[in-house]
Amino acid sequence: MSETIGKGLMKLSLIIAGLLAFASIPPAYVEAQSLGDLDGSGPSVNFSQTMNAQVGSMRFVGKVAVAGGQLPWDPIPVVVKCDGKTRFNVLTDKKGEFDIEASPRKSEAVAAWRDPKRINPAELVGCKVSAVLDGFESTTVTIRNGGIMDSPDLGTIFLRTNERATGFSVSDTTRLAPPEALKEFEEARADRIKRNPGSTRRHLQKAVSIDPQFAEAWYQLGKVEETDKPQDALSAYRNAAAADPAYTPPYERIAALAAAQKKWQEVANAANQALKLNPAGTPQIWYFSAVGNYNIGKTDIAETSAVTSLSLDPGHVAAPKTEQLLAVILAGRGEYKGALDHLRNCLTYAVPGPEADLIKKQVAQLEKTVSRTVN
Repeated sequence: MSETIGKGLMKLSLIIAGLLAFASIPPAYVEAQSLGDLDGSGPSVNFSQTMNAQVGSMRFVGKVAVAGGQLPWDPIPVVVKCDGKTRFNVLTDKKGEFDIEASPRKSEAVAAWRDPKRINPAELVGCKVSAVLDGFESTTVTIRNGGIMDSPDLGTIFLRTNERATGFSVSDTTRLAPPEALKEFEEARADRIKRNPGSTRRHLQKAVSIDPQFAEAWYQLGKVEETDKPQDALSAYRNAAAADPAYTPPYERIAALAAAQKKWQEVANAANQALKLNPAGTPQIWYFSAVGNYNIGKTDIAETSAVTSLSLDPGHVAAPKTEQLLAVILAGRGEYKGALDHLRNCLTYAVPGPEADLIKKQVAQLEKTVSRTVN
């Protein structure tokens, strides 16, 4: 019996290694989303654009604005909390508008199945909605609309600078940049909205050549370079972080690119620095903390980070591979039943395809292993 279990565990370890390879790769959609978001057509604008429309469902809409300033280039996360727990999250579009709408979607388990953790808007009445942007304090609005005939407009959420913050999504180097560098930066922004990456790149390159300490220009240049020149992108992100260590956006992208190159210590370092600047973190940063720390042998930290990421991302939207990674961590220390439960849940929201097929193999192997260990 022990020999049989041993062979089973050996096979299981190989499958876990394959699953970890999937779980460690940063989500490719992160950069792809951003260009679409700028013209209101990207998949992260709201859930209605990533899932089929639900007939008769309630929805709520609203807007995010920066008091005394303009919106950042990147979409702004909006979260809905009920009794202090995150229940729903979505991103704004280029105008700062957001849409809270849920509907059934296809999963590996059922063709048109609704994840019980994915909340219908009608269930969010009485919950608080706020925006999340490092270095800013957000006003909140309460979802009070109780009927389908009520206005869905929640109004405007305002972001105001938090002087006590240690990390910021907007760099002070932008305010200090010379006029000619700022002009190139704004022209780059206009070209990015027009989906002209070549011209965007040229304007950003000019901006950083004029002012090498222009952190936001370095960061946006990194995003342009990421698709075709990941090493150049990584260098640009590092330059952004060096120019303004309190500017938080580069750290997530450094972690993502370092994970793709399996530079696990750099992944952990980038995530840890981001969490020092913003201890609350984001689902993505906590995910990269989990990935990096797991691969350098700090499994306890990795597990805590993965659990935190899941708690901030109940819809498995911001960091969809977190639960797979948590299953790997649990299986690695022999907690096969817990790992199996997480992987079965992954199949309820995993998109059919190669990754889902791998998870199904993992589930099958873990089922055998759990059965052997019990018997």
